[in-house]
Amino acid sequence: MMDIEMTRLHELTVIVYAVSVLLYFIDFLHHNRRANRTAFWLLSFVWILQSVFLYLYMINTGRFPVLTIFEGLYFYVWILITLSLIINRLLRVDFIVFFTNVIGFMFMVVHTFAPDQIDSTVKAQQLVSELLFIHITAAILSYGAFSLSFVFSLLYLLQYNLLKRKKWGKRLWRISDLSKLEQMSYVSNVIGAPMLMIGVILGSQWAYIKLPNVSWADPKIIGSVFVLAVYCIYLYLRIRRGLAGKSLALWNIAAFLILLINFFLIGSISSFHIWL
Repeated sequence: MMDIEMTRLHELTVIVYAVSVLLYFIDFLHHNRRANRTAFWLLSFVWILQSVFLYLYMINTGRFPVLTIFEGLYFYVWILITLSLIINRLLRVDFIVFFTNVIGFMFMVVHTFAPDQIDSTVKAQQLVSELLFIHITAAILSYGAFSLSFVFSLLYLLQYNLLKRKKWGKRLWRISDLSKLEQMSYVSNVIGAPMLMIGVILGSQWAYIKLPNVSWADPKIIGSVFVLAVYCIYLYLRIRRGLAGKSLALWNIAAFLILLINFFLIGSISSFHIWL
């Protein structure tokens, strides 16, 4: 009975989420403030539904849901929605919610149509430990911060191009100024990079303890260290070299695409990291 209720709750969440993203898209194209307000309240309802789903899932499994790809994707989307709603209320940056939740909805679709999770759930139960839990949680939180940074960089490039072409329309005035977008992108990475470093260190420690035969040349280990290095180079270029503007935004966008490649492609060929 619980499984049926959770399935129906998830289906309702996906439908409402799709309508919310569609309304944000209408607002992006036609500057429709009514569509924007409706989309915001629908997204808030999605957050409530997701929170209820996570709570019921925790009651059903007896643990925090981050130990499988099924759980990790859902928690990642919840983080994105939470951060976008908070930023929308505190900073009033137009379009940040739309672009962030386009990413969130894509991951929700991946989560919805993911293959059967029974085997991975059983494996997660066998491998559960506090070290693994903190490793995964830190990694997912870093992905959330990097996603926001990516969206801020996209908005920076959009605003940059509008200014360069002298497109003085409503869309230009609704996007925040370039310096603020660049600063928020930087701050998001300042938060995300240490979280990812914690995740990589704890994940390596856990693998050393639990999987003594694991190869340290595993693609996932190398890929995660490479992603961390790319974001560290971003911070170095920003702080020490004073790089700013379009070049830094492009670097940040490339860094996020590398992160996605590491998560989906490299993670799928890892010899041990197949559940997340």
